[in-house]
Amino acid sequence: MSDRNNETHFVAHALALARKGIALTSPNPCVGAVIVNSDGEIVGEGFHTYDGVHHAEVMAIAQAGKESRGASLYINLEPCSHQGRTGPCAEVIVAAGISRVVASMQDPNPLVSGKGFEFLRASGVKVETGSLEAEARLLNESFAKYTRHRIPLVTLKAAMTLDGRIAPPPRSPNKINTPGGAHTSHDWITGEAARTHSQQLRHQSDAILVGVGTILADDPLLTDRTGESRRRPLLRVILDSRLRLPLEARVVQTARDHDVMVLCSLAEEKKKKKLQKLGVRVEQIAVGATDGRPDMAAIVSALGEMEVTSVLIEGGAHVNWAALASDIVDKVFLYYAPKILAGEESIPFAYGQGFRNLRDAPHVKSLSLHRFAEDFAVEGYLRDPYAD
Repeated sequence: MSDRNNETHFVAHALALARKGIALTSPNPCVGAVIVNSDGEIVGEGFHTYDGVHHAEVMAIAQAGKESRGASLYINLEPCSHQGRTGPCAEVIVAAGISRVVASMQDPNPLVSGKGFEFLRASGVKVETGSLEAEARLLNESFAKYTRHRIPLVTLKAAMTLDGRIAPPPRSPNKINTPGGAHTSHDWITGEAARTHSQQLRHQSDAILVGVGTILADDPLLTDRTGESRRRPLLRVILDSRLRLPLEARVVQTARDHDVMVLCSLAEEKKKKKLQKLGVRVEQIAVGATDGRPDMAAIVSALGEMEVTSVLIEGGAHVNWAALASDIVDKVFLYYAPKILAGEESIPFAYGQGFRNLRDAPHVKSLSLHRFAEDFAVEGYLRDPYAD
């Protein structure tokens, strides 16, 4: 293996370690670190979890001990140089005698970005950056959005037919729905592989958001069913302006530790108290002055105040349009099945006024295509999570 391939291999290993922190680090970033001695042997490694407190590089140095001196540190994110819940990692690196740091990217937080590298270089540590940067940026894009703007990364997810329909007409005897509800196999638009992947998107998110129409139609649980560990339960957020959420709905009956939050504008006090008694958090939200719909930007801002760094929208057609029209969507992940529903009454991906001309239509950039058996998905960005 060439030296260059070796370098990439160690950074890839650090990224693999960092991914072990998915759903365990928020609102902090996912970070993995690997220490390699002059013989090319891994002598220490670690990855960060929020509850574990210690940062990845500190854990790796502790494991390597005296072998840290003169070794190289491979890491997916710039070591911190500021005092947070722990001391500056850059200082620990210098004290341990690390001679070289290979990092994928700078810290996206504009208040600290580059300062860790600056400290290391000033202390005589050789610093190299950019290895597997694209993968590193993808891993921590929600942290980047949150740390720069204090609002979560918003991903709009849907499953649809090739002609952009998410469900047949409401009176159809065979409902077809987006991944997330409790249905038999013939109910789904997409196949099992796509639905399994959609659960990974939930696992990577702090919150999931739907409209009450989805609850009334499908009675979904809206849970993370990957079986993988997470630090906080997935926050299940329901837009319900008139508080129509049934008390017997599965999402209500499974509410635990305030992991279900209903956002309403008109709330009957008696119904509100019943929901709260069942463990549901009910919050009053502002509505638009002209259309009377929920203020989506205010909702995203409120979630940011709760240290929610990522939101996955799995709403129906009306919620999808509201999200797009309010310009809160950062990213889309759209699954397509090789089916065609057609018909005027089939439910479109987004239902509302629509954009009146192509100039106003959101432009999805940095597209990636994914294949899931017969299905495929389009992943892309309406805005760069790392932009100011």
